[in-house]
Amino acid sequence: MVLIPGGKTDIGSERGMPMERPVFRVKVASFLMDVHPVTVAQFRAFADATGYETQAETFGNAGVLNPASGRWEMTADATWEYPMGPALPPAGDDHPVTQVSWHDAVAYAAWAGKRLPTEVEWEHAARGAVNDPRPYAWGESLVTEDVFKANTWNGRFPVHNSGADGYLLTSPVGAFGVTALGLSDMGGNVWEWTADWYRPYAERGQPFEPDTLSEKVQRGGSFLCEPGWCHGYRVSARSHSTPETSLYHVGFRCVMDLP
Repeated sequence: MVLIPGGKTDIGSERGMPMERPVFRVKVASFLMDVHPVTVAQFRAFADATGYETQAETFGNAGVLNPASGRWEMTADATWEYPMGPALPPAGDDHPVTQVSWHDAVAYAAWAGKRLPTEVEWEHAARGAVNDPRPYAWGESLVTEDVFKANTWNGRFPVHNSGADGYLLTSPVGAFGVTALGLSDMGGNVWEWTADWYRPYAERGQPFEPDTLSEKVQRGGSFLCEPGWCHGYRVSARSHSTPETSLYHVGFRCVMDLP
């Protein structure tokens, strides 16, 4: 883990999607954050130690995007070990774990003595803990001097992915370097669960009672994101899913309060 210094940060973007507005300023306390998303190997250690069964394993299926149709499908026996189903190769140990629900992520975090970040903490860290106004955790652009800074969709989604960044699916954590704070994968690769219920920013501070349709916020974008469809690897971008949902492009990382 690395130290994320506290400070004041502007959350959101007036140039982003409607769900990213209005921009608001918050004061964030210092905390510790995982350098990278939880990997398959790390999740295996948890499952082996506890006998934990993920919700995808219990349900018997999970969400996978069909590249031919461009549609999401419930794939039988897709799990964190075989995120695209047992007919395809298993996930690499050094890749971010996917096909884990929000509840699965919370269970792992509790076992590890950690917790999920709030979405404010996540964006504060992505902005370098210095309120960096640039659109990405690494700077101004996805490609600098022909070097890709994140694992995203290269081409027109979902028709064609050239794989110009070297990967068509997930990539090993840290494959694209680290930010000034020493964090990797803060854009692209996988969306990351946060602790928060998804709500419009305009409703911050108002009473809220979640129901069966309520969703949890995800941050960071994934290997399926491209600007014409999902520019999710921007620091202000948000996504959301119900907490029992498992998808092959969603993982998580943990944080910890300072003593």
